[in-house]
Amino acid sequence: MTRPHLPLNALRAFEASARHLSFTKAAIELCVTQAAVSHQVKGLEARLGAKLFRRLPRGLVLTDEGIALLPGVRDSFDRIGRLLHRFEVGRVTEVLSVGVVGTFAVGWLLPRLADFRERHPFIDLRIMTNNNRVDVAAEGLDAAIRFGDGAWHGMEALSLFEAPMSPLCPPATAARLRQPADLAGEVLLRSYRADEWPHWFNAAGYDCPPIRGPVFDSSWLMVEAALQGHGVALAPVMLFAREMEAGRLVQPFATSTVNGRYWLTWLKSRPASPALSAFSDWLVELSSN
Repeated sequence: MTRPHLPLNALRAFEASARHLSFTKAAIELCVTQAAVSHQVKGLEARLGAKLFRRLPRGLVLTDEGIALLPGVRDSFDRIGRLLHRFEVGRVTEVLSVGVVGTFAVGWLLPRLADFRERHPFIDLRIMTNNNRVDVAAEGLDAAIRFGDGAWHGMEALSLFEAPMSPLCPPATAARLRQPADLAGEVLLRSYRADEWPHWFNAAGYDCPPIRGPVFDSSWLMVEAALQGHGVALAPVMLFAREMEAGRLVQPFATSTVNGRYWLTWLKSRPASPALSAFSDWLVELSSN
């Protein structure tokens, strides 16, 4: 079957002319003469059997047919441009868009990101943070890293690691805490998961006091609030190792609880791309060390 010849030069001339509403400005952009642009557009009009512009003394106006044609032409050239942009030194760069829980992104992923980029220079990793509530399909993501039990409808879930939680606070606050019961005199900062503090107090062998502190949708934000003196956070200790090593943050009690794990998730209906497979292998390797 013979494929119809696509008048790409004429379509480019039309798109540039429609954007500028001027053959002259389109010619300057395309580095050709004004006559060449006009000729290309006239040829396209003849091929389509429809006028695309109304020629006025001071410029151009799109006809209804031109208005109908422009979005498809513009989208096609944009898609071609994005595809060509993915090629670097003879290789194609594969885009990988991942939604990541903010605490995981700051506390674990960012410190290791240079290693991934060094190993996989042709994967264009794009990170969008969230508060654990994410719709992979609706948000156009290839995958999402989130915290929970691994049971998300329609999703594959690859376990990364547990994240034991314990109270965290600045040294000045920790100096007032001799035993878990002393936490009753502090503002206890909360996440939207209401059972975390009761779970921890139960593991520590104490009754849970009334919890009336502010609620945060991010452990990272909660710990920052604790560092600024707003209370005591209950957060995954391993993700705040840098703050603890710097002496800014203290874990006053050894008791910790496990309320879930971090998982890499992606749609069951969408096979993992080579980029996603490389990313998941890298995550598993580093999270197991």
